[in-house]
Amino acid sequence: MEPIIKVEKLGKKYLINHEDKEPYVAMRDVITNKFKSVFSSKKNTQLHKEEFWALKDVSFDVNVGDRVGIIGRNGAGKSTLLKIISQVTEPSLGRVVIDGRVASLLEVGTGFHQELTGRENIFLNGAILGMTKREIEQKFDEIVDFAEIDKFLDTPVKRYSSGMYVRLAFAVAAHLEPDILIIDEALAVGDAAFQKKCLGKIEEVSGHGRTVLFVSHNMDTVSRLCNKAVLLKAGTVQATGNTDDVINTYLRSDFGTSARRNWINERHVPGNDIVKLREVRVHDKEFVLQETYDITKPIGVSMDYEVLKDGDVFTHSFKFYNQQGALLFTSHDATSPMRNQLRSKGIYTTTVWVPGNFFAEGTIIVWLAIIKKDPFKIYFEEADAASFTVVDYVRGDSAREDYILELPGLVRPLLQWQTTKI
Repeated sequence: MEPIIKVEKLGKKYLINHEDKEPYVAMRDVITNKFKSVFSSKKNTQLHKEEFWALKDVSFDVNVGDRVGIIGRNGAGKSTLLKIISQVTEPSLGRVVIDGRVASLLEVGTGFHQELTGRENIFLNGAILGMTKREIEQKFDEIVDFAEIDKFLDTPVKRYSSGMYVRLAFAVAAHLEPDILIIDEALAVGDAAFQKKCLGKIEEVSGHGRTVLFVSHNMDTVSRLCNKAVLLKAGTVQATGNTDDVINTYLRSDFGTSARRNWINERHVPGNDIVKLREVRVHDKEFVLQETYDITKPIGVSMDYEVLKDGDVFTHSFKFYNQQGALLFTSHDATSPMRNQLRSKGIYTTTVWVPGNFFAEGTIIVWLAIIKKDPFKIYFEEADAASFTVVDYVRGDSAREDYILELPGLVRPLLQWQTTKI
């Protein structure tokens, strides 16, 4: 059987402009040059271009009915790959052969006409997919009910909130029966109930023999939804095959994730024009960096970031995953006074402390973000920002006590017990 998607030696090149730094000049030269600039419109700035390959020599096949997770760190080339497969972007090298109708959910607004209403955009998207008006009408009520936008159906989508926009975009993409459904997890907005409904719909779509490509940083979700996975690193394929095998390769290999990582000289720096990430560190109570920690000892995770503009208010968030990709817990800054204060420009550091006898044994992956609470907005998020290992030395002072066989569970708190005779 021929694959429904065939990716052959795919490459995508971008040209990045760099401005050359001017050599040192004396004050008299500055004044002279300013005077000259009054009479000259020419700019002295020197620009040079650098080639950047977002994808390089990427090849793999996807068969009908496959559910393929595309995984890798931020900047690995996942979104670029999906844009090329969705025919939003042209490749620089290689080709993608597709045998079927594709519905993509990559960016808010993709495929929607801003001036048209929700109703009109449903029919427009269906027509783009090659469906007849009758076919779209048969699915219309399901789409509206799923998106929960019936009151705003005849309102131009340019007036929708981002949540309404994405709900409708997902409902259209999932219900209009494409042969291939392509989804970028970055669009997973809205409340937990709607996100759960989206995941259920993806499972339903794949269960009917349709093909799904899914980008996600949540390895637990990828493991549940996908039967195959493709691992990207720096624009190249590192592994393909069975989902669990590829996830294990990702989490257990050296992908730059360790107890310390900085972005000061990196090309891809998480952040925006308000705040940018600089460094993350995992350390003990004395702030000494370690890769491995005694299960009974407290562990600190510190994040350094730079505030680029005065007068904003935002807070911090950390998530912790185990090596199977299961989310252990999320922690938002709910205690430090700084979380509600106006920030001035400068370098800041924030630290979250996890007490001893809390994590279970194994590799722990750190995800971090800076968010604005009101209105809610993610300034940046970085999956797999750091990692460390927790070890139980079986000395009898942990929840394991002296039990040496496998002790299952996502976390392992040392709880207080009391037994009495009655």
